[in-house]
Order: sequence, then structure tokens, then C-alpha cells
Amino acid sequence: MLRRQLITGLLMTVVLTVLVGFVYPLAVAGISQLTMSKRANGSLVKENGKVVGSSLIGQNFTDKDGNPLVQYFQPRPSDAGDGYDAMASGGSNLGPSNPNLIGNVPGVVTGADGNQLQKNIYATPDDPYCVPVQATDSAGNDVTDSAGNPVYEKNKDGSYVCDPNTVPERALAYRAFNGLAPGTKVPVDAVTASGSGLDPQISPANARLQAARVAKARGLAVDQVLSLIAKHTQGRQWGVLGEQTVNVLELNLALDRLASKS
Repeated sequence: MLRRQLITGLLMTVVLTVLVGFVYPLAVAGISQLTMSKRANGSLVKENGKVVGSSLIGQNFTDKDGNPLVQYFQPRPSDAGDGYDAMASGGSNLGPSNPNLIGNVPGVVTGADGNQLQKNIYATPDDPYCVPVQATDSAGNDVTDSAGNPVYEKNKDGSYVCDPNTVPERALAYRAFNGLAPGTKVPVDAVTASGSGLDPQISPANARLQAARVAKARGLAVDQVLSLIAKHTQGRQWGVLGEQTVNVLELNLALDRLASKS
């Protein structure tokens, strides 16, 4: 009796291993290659026969030092590794009242004493919500004073060095990079990461605010760049889900093709 049960169990294990471990994956792979090979292979985008990216995963457009290239549209921030690393997909997971996201906003952020901040003592002329950067020594250890309190980095003018990854600092950097007026409203996707950290799209509003900078860098008319944005604006899924988006890689490739024709 026991022997028969062991043999039956062993046979079931072998059969299920073959079916689930080999037959099913091969069948799914075969069907996907026949019906949707481009998607199955990662939705890779090729230009002149060379793979330049994926239409499903964003990428940075920076120089060798990591600085954003002025002649290209820039994607939204990414918290996936060093940026758009598919092996480290993930968002910031910070709450809407976390100072590391929104900054030290009086009346919203809770201080170390458990009470809401009434004043941000680290405020700078440019960033009233500044979150200071902890100073570190040559070994990378946090620096503290004799009482054990953290010591924060300061600029030459005596103001605090602010964390560049807060929304207020990202908004300041976005306006400066795109030559926008101080009071210009910044689209939320320009200063926050997506849930996966991999989204390849930006909003049309974000793209339009970058248009003048890109046009100037490429010697194009702004209307010409805005027209290109309109052509690459994707509608809502099924006409009702989500919002309109612009795929950054496809838009930048269209810019390069335009330059090659001129």
C-alpha cells in the first residue's frame, strides 16, 4: 500500500514537473513569438539596425558625467537603482507628508518632537522647505557635534545644502534647467518617480515645458518641436483609462531623425 502511494506520488511529481516546468513555458513562449513577438522580446526599439532602448522601460539622456543633455527631452525621476534599472524596479514609497519627499513644510511635516513644524530653521532663500544634507567625513560616516547632534553641510554663503531629491528641490532644478520663470507650475510627473521607477512616458504638459529648451539647443523653431510633441502624444488606453502620455525615447528619436534630414 505504502509502496503504491510512493510510486503514485513520484509519477505525479514527474508529470507535473514536465507539464508545468517545460511544456507550459514552451507553449506560452511559442504562442507569444507567433502572435506578439515584439512584445515578447521586450518591445525593443531599433534605429538603423541598432537597439537603442525599449518602448516599455525609460532611460536617462545624460552625458558621461551624468548631467542631463539639453538637446533631449528628459524623463521623470526614477528611484530604480541609479535610474531606470530594471533589476532594481521600485518607487520611493514615501508618504505625502514625508519631508524627504515634500520638504520641511511648516504645518504639514512632523518634527523630531512629534509636533508639526511651525518654522523650517533650515530654509534657504531659494528653498523655504529645505531638508539639509547630513555632513560626512572622508570615510563616509555621519558627522555630529559634541552633543551628538547631526552636523549639516553648508554652502559658501552659509546657507544649508538641501537634499536634491525632495519635490521642492526637483522643481527648482526643473525650472532652472528649462529656463522657466520662478512661479511656473511644474507637472507632478516632472518631480516624482513612478511606482515602478521604469515608466518611459511623461505628460504632454511636461514635454511642452521642455520644448523651448530643446528647440534652442537644436536650432529649431519652438512650434516645430511642439508639433512633434503633438504627433507623439498617445491617447488614453481604450479611450478612458489613464491620461495622455508622451514616450520620451520615441520623441527623442524623432528629433534626431529631423536633425538628420536638415
